[in-house]
Amino acid sequence: MSRHPVVGLTSYGERASYWIITDEQVVLLTRNYVDMVAAAGGTPVLLPPTATAADAVDVCDALLVVGGPDVDPARYGAEPGPHSDPPRTERDDSDLAALRRALDRRIPVLGVCRGHQLLNVALGGTLHQHLPDVVGHLRHSVEPATFGPVTVAPEPGSRVARALGGDEVQVWCHHHQAIDRVADGLTVTARADDGTVEAVELDGHPFVVGVQWHPEQEPRDVRMFAALVEAAAG
Repeated sequence: MSRHPVVGLTSYGERASYWIITDEQVVLLTRNYVDMVAAAGGTPVLLPPTATAADAVDVCDALLVVGGPDVDPARYGAEPGPHSDPPRTERDDSDLAALRRALDRRIPVLGVCRGHQLLNVALGGTLHQHLPDVVGHLRHSVEPATFGPVTVAPEPGSRVARALGGDEVQVWCHHHQAIDRVADGLTVTARADDGTVEAVELDGHPFVVGVQWHPEQEPRDVRMFAALVEAAAG
């Protein structure tokens, strides 16, 4: 019986209450990511939100950098704007360490929302800190805690197009930031109709893809996760 590819999933620390625990620091990850990787044929493994996350990547066949709060603007040489989240230094440190180790090892990487933005920042790009100021609408973040539909157009022949098919695809988004200056080595492979960068891919690498949307929010559609697992299986 062949081994299922091991996919490392970034995690994060938050305060939470459950069972007999009240307002303590816990390590979290949205269950959807775990279920989608498993449904795609991978073995999901949660990586610690610590500096040792990079070492844990060494036993993984692929890396999934999940969504979450804003990347600290200091990471791309900017001052925080009025809409930016407070810095999450531990999470930025651990996510970047894991991502850089995965890139060094040349294993497949999928970045989702924040993970997509972090990929751009790690390679020297910058972000729009509040997308509504750029595009003039709120369709990418319709309401708090709500994912809204956005239509994206993948570039023909790209990894995203091969995974999703079709000229236009409806995806689920919730973000108020987006890629501004694209890092050297990344190619934009999907945009929304307002020009927002919705997917990037790393040139010269077997599989490094960032998507601005949340594929884990469509439980019947594992295509992006299947593409990651397939790349990890070689």
